[in-house]
Amino acid sequence: MAAFVHPRALCESQAVGDGTRVWAFAHVMPGAVVGRDCNIGDHAFIESGAIVGDRVTIKNNVLIWDGVAIADDAFIGPGVIFTNDRHPRSPRMPAAAARYANRANWLLQTQVGRGASLGGGAVVVPGISIGEYALVAAGAVVTRDVPPHSLVVGHPARPIGWVCQCGQRSAVAGPCNECRNATPQPAAA
Repeated sequence: MAAFVHPRALCESQAVGDGTRVWAFAHVMPGAVVGRDCNIGDHAFIESGAIVGDRVTIKNNVLIWDGVAIADDAFIGPGVIFTNDRHPRSPRMPAAAARYANRANWLLQTQVGRGASLGGGAVVVPGISIGEYALVAAGAVVTRDVPPHSLVVGHPARPIGWVCQCGQRSAVAGPCNECRNATPQPAAA
């Protein structure tokens, strides 16, 4: 099944996978890569150079910039904001123009691991890695790497526990009470 693009969405990318749905007022720029069977909500923005894996849910009002790579099966909650420049200035400002002449001078890569979930309104600063199946709480501001299976909350985000692949919070490492799979304890942050 080909991708579905709502008549009021702007999908300029030629790299949107089969079965993906792009809803009204979303904008997928040319050069963005979006995998198969994704759902991109209203008013989401995916910039050229961003990479989204398969079966990713991107809720309304999400901003995904160049340099952000989201692995398969991730959930990006409403209003999540990614950033890609640690010291942003207008490239049109004469004092900053030389810095922006070469992307290597400012663009930082951000990685979101397979199955990770980011709650509504989370902000992710550039150059961060969010591990597989990690859970970033709503409103958290992620300023450092998040280990796999970690549950992080707050501003700045700090680990308070871990979560199973099925999404249930675990009080201790070991079998999940819900699905019985083992939940690895995250490495020290």
